[in-house]
Parts: sequence; C-alpha cells; structure tokens
Amino acid sequence: MTPTTLRPAEAPTLYFIGVTTGKSSIQTVFPAWADELGLNGARLQGIDLPLHAPAEDYRRVVEFIAADELSLGALVTTHKIDLYRAAADLFDVTDRFALMMGETSCLSKTPAGLTCHAKDPISGGLALDAFVPEGHWASTGAQVLSMGAGGSTVAISWYLTQPVLGANRPSSMVVSNRSQPRLDHLRNVYDAFGTDTPIEYVLAPAPEDNDRILRRLAPGSLMVNATGLGKDAPGSPLTNASVFPQDGLAWDLNYRGDLVFLDQSRSQASTLQHIEDGWIYFLHGWTQVIGEVFHIDIPTSGPAFDRLSDLARGTR
Repeated sequence: MTPTTLRPAEAPTLYFIGVTTGKSSIQTVFPAWADELGLNGARLQGIDLPLHAPAEDYRRVVEFIAADELSLGALVTTHKIDLYRAAADLFDVTDRFALMMGETSCLSKTPAGLTCHAKDPISGGLALDAFVPEGHWASTGAQVLSMGAGGSTVAISWYLTQPVLGANRPSSMVVSNRSQPRLDHLRNVYDAFGTDTPIEYVLAPAPEDNDRILRRLAPGSLMVNATGLGKDAPGSPLTNASVFPQDGLAWDLNYRGDLVFLDQSRSQASTLQHIEDGWIYFLHGWTQVIGEVFHIDIPTSGPAFDRLSDLARGTR
C-alpha cells in the first residue's frame, strides 16, 4: 500500500510505515502474536514510502490514520525524523521522548486523540542491555561509533550517555553520516540531553571515511550500522578493507537484507568480542508499539516475552 492507495480499514489495523515492508518477518510474525495476545481479527498493513519522501505523502498517511475509525496506529521505521518534521502539527499529543528527539516511531490513538511516541530509547536500550556486558564502559574506556544519524542513533546516543549512568558510559561517541542535515539535527538534539559525554559529528559520504574512523577507536568499542544499508539499500557503510578494534562489539540494526556489515564483522570474528544483528531490537521495537497501539501490557522479559520471541523465531 502507498499513500495514494489508502482505503478504510475493515478490521482493527496496525500500519507499518517503511520502505520495503512486505519483506519484513513481521508479516508472518504478527498473526501469530495477535493470536497469542488475544487481538482477535487484528491486521497489519504495510505502507511503503521511498527514502525522504515528499512531506505531503507523510501528511496524507497521518491524516488517514487519524480519521479512519479502525486504523488504530502505526509503527514507523526509516522515516521517523522525516514523518515527524512533516506532520508534527497533526498530533494531538506528543510524548516526551518524541519531543526530545524530534522523531516518531509509533502512532496510537487515545481519548486525547492521535498520539506520537518515540519508542527507540526504550527498545534500543533493551536491545543494548541484552548484549553489552555489565559494566563494560566503566571497565574499558571504550567508545561508540554509530554510522548513520537517524532516529535510532539519536535514541542510542541518549541511552548510552545519560548522566545517571555515572562512570558506566562510553568515553566518547562518534556519529557519521553521508549528508550534513542529519548530523545537524543530532547535534541540536544531543545538546539538549544535558550529558557531558563528548560526541564528534563526522560527514562521511564514502565508506572509506568510516574505515578511517574505525582505525582510531579504542579496544572494546561498539560499532553500530544504523544507516539502513544492508536492508533498505544494498551494501555497507564500511569497505571490505575495514579493520575492527580489538575486543569490539559490532551491532547491525538490520536482521534482513544483504547484511554486508554483518558479513564484514563475521570475517573478523576472532578480533571481536561480540557480533549482534537487529533481531532482538526488532522484537522489542514491535512489542513496544503493539502494546501501545492495542493498549495491552507486554512484558519485556520473562516467560510471556520468551513465548513471543519463540513464536517470532519460528518464522525467521
């Protein structure tokens, strides 16, 4: 479905706003989860938009969801910042994370009206906690390189640098991006976080630029592919000549696609401490949104979450 083919929902519907939504595992996972969660008759419908779509397309989608009775909300991926910028005036309520980060990853409906949420600080944090060793930053002095300055990186940078974490924060962060506007947006948002963790913003139009950043990272550093390359577009933000830091952590936010960054990481597995794909991030991202849209409580751990994880893994 595209913004020009939207039609009234015939059953309670959650929309998936992305680029290639038909290829996502959620198309198979959602019906199994709906049965498990008692969401009888609920449907998932993808809406595909090109990268950096026209503002009027984002507004058309948001206006449709707001007006259609059985359209209950949406998960937004890839377009988090662009959709927020294009349609912020259409939201009746905007949560504190969305206001702080200037993005939306979830739309839901409440008695107060259409509500804009940013769920990445929660889902990204849960995913990081699942694989980063406890006390890692305090014990190593390691850094973070996040390649891509979109909504996921905004959330990750907030989560990892909160002053409440004390010494257990990265010694510094580097964020690279192929174009300047995303870096400018992140700089403005990060300045408002009130953290003293140093951050460097690097314009990196070519993979070789990221290779150079990689070579100066401290041992134990975390490298994140938050570019969408490997899923929404082919390739990787690194070249095959890239050299990962000793005992580093490699995290690809993708779990499907050509996954070149993951292949590059695995080719240097003897150097790295851990390699993580985007599967756990996918699980938390979706369960957070489903809970919000359908107004149900979904645990983030324990037997009930493990059951949802098993159902999803069986479709992978």
